[in-house]
Amino acid sequence: MIEAKSLSKSYEQVPALQEASFSIGAGEVVGLLGPNGAGKSTLMKILTGYLHPSGGSAVVDGIDVLADPLAVQSRIGYLPENAPVYPDMVVQEYLQFVADLRELGADQRGALIGEAVRRTGLESHLVRPIGELSKGYRQRVGLAQAILHRPRVLILDEATSGLDPTQIVEIRALIKSLAKQATVLLSTHILPEVELTCERVLVINEGRVFADARLDALRSRDVAVARIDAHPDQARPALERITGVSEVRVGARVEGFTSFRVTGSGEHGALCPKIYDIARQQGWRLAELRDDPQTLESVFRSIVEGRATAGASTEAGAAA
Repeated sequence: MIEAKSLSKSYEQVPALQEASFSIGAGEVVGLLGPNGAGKSTLMKILTGYLHPSGGSAVVDGIDVLADPLAVQSRIGYLPENAPVYPDMVVQEYLQFVADLRELGADQRGALIGEAVRRTGLESHLVRPIGELSKGYRQRVGLAQAILHRPRVLILDEATSGLDPTQIVEIRALIKSLAKQATVLLSTHILPEVELTCERVLVINEGRVFADARLDALRSRDVAVARIDAHPDQARPALERITGVSEVRVGARVEGFTSFRVTGSGEHGALCPKIYDIARQQGWRLAELRDDPQTLESVFRSIVEGRATAGASTEAGAAA
C-alpha cells in the first residue's frame, strides 16, 4: 500500500530526509518513531502529496504521489498533529464541509458521517462549536474527518494527543479496527502506544530509517551484560565467537573488570549460560552477568543516542 524508495528532502541545503526506503503492506498498523526533527513530519507530508521530495519516489495504493497527488489524497485519511478544524464551526457543520471537500455523494454522505461520528464518540457533541470542545474532543473531530471517506490508507500524527486514559483506550481500539479496511501509519512520541497498537515499527533519526522491524522481532533479540576480569583484547574475540552473537560492545574497565554488552539474535538460545561457560573455561572471574531484555524503549534510545547497529535494523519480511 505504501512504497517509498530513496526519499530525500532538503530545506535550503539542510537535509530533513535522506534516502528513506520502506514498504508497508495492506492492513498493517505501523508505528513511526523518531525524536523531534528526525524527519517524521516531512515523510508524512511527502506521502500525502503536501511536499515534493528532493529525490526518490513514493507510491500509495499503486499511484505515484508525484504523478497524481490528488488521486493519492482521495485514498488517504490524514490527521496532522494539530487537527485541521475550524473553531467557529459546529461539529456537524464541519463534517458536512469535509464531505463537500471530499465530493461525497448525497446518497452516501449521511451514512459516512454517521459512521465517523459513532466511531469517534461524537454523538453528543454534534451541535457544539468546535472551539468550545476540549482538546481531546477536538482531536476526535480531526480523526472523524480523517476516516470520513473510508480511506484505504490512514496517516495519523499524534492521534491520541490530549486524550484522557479512557479516550486513549477507545481510540487505540478504533485504530486497530480501522486496520481491517485501511493501512495505518501512526506517528507518536508515546512508545507504549506503539507497543499496544502497532505490529511493526519504523524508527527515523537524522532523516534516515535506522530500524524497520516487527515488534516481536525486536523483543526476540537477546542481550546480556557481563563484567569480566579480562582485558577487552582477550575477552571480546571470545565473546564474538559465540554462535548467534551480532555485536559485542565494550564498556568501562573498573578495578580490573571490563563491562561488555553482548547482543544476539535470540535464535540460538540464551547468551548468559554461554558467557558463563567461556568465563569458566578461560578462568575469568565474573562480577556481573545478567540478561538485559530488549524493549522498544531501549532500542529507540540506542538509535537516538547514535549507537544503532545493523542488528537494530530488522527486515520486515513479508511486510510488502
